[in-house]
Amino acid sequence: MLELRDITAGYERRRPVVSGVSLTVGPGESVGLLGPSGCGKSTLARVAALLHRPDAGTVTVDGVTAPGWRHRAPRALRTSFGVVFQQPRLSADPRLRLADLIAEPLRATGRRTEAASAVAELAPAVGLTADLLTRRPHEVSDGQLQRACLARALVLEPRWLICDEMTAMLDASTTAALVAVVEGYRARTGAGLLAVGHDRTLLERWCDRTVRWADLGAERGTVPPPG
Repeated sequence: MLELRDITAGYERRRPVVSGVSLTVGPGESVGLLGPSGCGKSTLARVAALLHRPDAGTVTVDGVTAPGWRHRAPRALRTSFGVVFQQPRLSADPRLRLADLIAEPLRATGRRTEAASAVAELAPAVGLTADLLTRRPHEVSDGQLQRACLARALVLEPRWLICDEMTAMLDASTTAALVAVVEGYRARTGAGLLAVGHDRTLLERWCDRTVRWADLGAERGTVPPPG
């Protein structure tokens, strides 16, 4: 179970973006979080993935209350999440070839020897050909780069996936392809999913249930920075 309880978070302590929000995602469940741009849903997603420390509230993952965020979270806890952001060019190191981008989490966790085999397995699964793997972000399209970012999110085989507006910049065919990859992974592993977006039709077709931001009792604060 992924549980967010009474989360208050923002970028200035006295001007929260999110106030007193609670949300749960059950094991193997897919939950869509629907809300307009600037409402705070991306901030909540970052809190859920242990990437942003809240000002108040708790995040509990599989019965363990998170004791810290980002590098202060235990490795086993933080690597239980795979995250795909809205803007791949802001979340990808422009110096890395796509193969190295996908393998980056393995190298960061001391599993460098697994990189080649993992990339070879994941690249075709997300629709990347061998020639694309040798290119850097500026040499590929947004859709191709987002495919690599999704592969990067899956490479450690996380138990929880956070897709924050993953398809907002993509065309319909690429959107369908990436959603299919996520669902294939979830069917194989039983991973839970929090999918954040503003496309009601997509979320309702994709997820087991969709929660509207307005129904969370959230209080809109300042508009968060992009991403």
